[in-house]
Amino acid sequence: MKVRANPSFQRNMKLIGHSDQGGRPDGTQIMIDRGCAYVAHIFSGGFSVLDVADPRDIKPVCFLAAPPNTWTIHLQAAEDLLLVVHAKDLFAQEEFADERNYYKGATDIHAHQDSSARTWSAGLAVYDIALGGRPRQIGFMPVDGIGLHRVWYTGGRWAYASALMDGFSDYIFIVIDMQDPSRPVEYGRFWLPGMNLAAGEVPHWPLANGRFGLHHPIINGDTAYCAWRDAGMVVLDIADRARPKLVAHRTWCPPFEGGTHNCLPLPDRDLLVVVDECVLDREKELKPIWIFDNRVTSNPISIATCPVPGEADYVAVGGHFGPHNIHENRPGSFVSSELIFCTYQNAGVRAYSIKDQYRPEEVGAIVPAPPVRLVDPRPNRSCVLHSADVFVTREGLIFFTDFNTGLHVAEFNG
Repeated sequence: MKVRANPSFQRNMKLIGHSDQGGRPDGTQIMIDRGCAYVAHIFSGGFSVLDVADPRDIKPVCFLAAPPNTWTIHLQAAEDLLLVVHAKDLFAQEEFADERNYYKGATDIHAHQDSSARTWSAGLAVYDIALGGRPRQIGFMPVDGIGLHRVWYTGGRWAYASALMDGFSDYIFIVIDMQDPSRPVEYGRFWLPGMNLAAGEVPHWPLANGRFGLHHPIINGDTAYCAWRDAGMVVLDIADRARPKLVAHRTWCPPFEGGTHNCLPLPDRDLLVVVDECVLDREKELKPIWIFDNRVTSNPISIATCPVPGEADYVAVGGHFGPHNIHENRPGSFVSSELIFCTYQNAGVRAYSIKDQYRPEEVGAIVPAPPVRLVDPRPNRSCVLHSADVFVTREGLIFFTDFNTGLHVAEFNG
């Protein structure tokens, strides 16, 4: 069994495996598909493939480098395809060394450049992964602008993504036609009024003080549940993929701090789990994991929040303390409307029972040992955990990434 060190804290969870991902321990989004882990990197410029058939003995298979100056930080695996976003590497830009600038509306200044002057790749790359650990690129959809941030794809004809195009103030919702995976094409788009600067729209929010842009959607049937950062949650009717229509828009920033990152529908219970991401060091303002009643799709109502880890003073630890990403109940993975897994950055991974949706309770946690060194090249970063993404397999194994400590695997015993 390969693990780094004893966890700083654990309850009803046990570490069973670890990998430094071939010497590139920085990780963001992870997909597990037929014994392979596809791990996007946030600083290493590309993505890795790992053999996780034995989670206690993970073996690096290959690393696929991104084009120069390009982020490939999010990816999706389904039906022998791997979709990988391409965007400008914003964390490599001097003005984003202070991450407050990234989360406070400064991204649009990078999009509006002459296409011939761009030094990065922007769009969506498509890989054939029928042979497992040897992805073979078969298609690419270019876009004008910074590029895509995150994509949602569970197979079939349609993919959905957030995209920062020329002329827009921040990331918007786009529908991608995957009928021919070698030639994906944009099929439809939606933005909040005020975002289309090129069309003369005037923002009705203070751009300098917030991110009014889509993080990503999660799709249930003909409905898209969109996490729109500081603009909260946007619900779209996408029955007509070419012309998405607004169903509901809920915002709670202010008085809360915003940063909405996930909007996960639990259709069998008419609930939504909505996560606000902690985005800055030593944030003292609560970033909730909300539970919404979704019996009326046009009128989702917040009914509870999940408890905050309290076994240590994680604000004092440094770095980011608060939610980042949840396991999103993808087909073929662990699917539950009662048990929620969330990365909590410097507080590791948390499991919540929402069997009683009005009284969520924490039922498990694992906080691995802190990094021994930082991969993050940005100045003035704390040498602490930054647990980023979590994927739970059908068998219940918890795979989670970190900005600096590699891939961990845990079992839940709750």
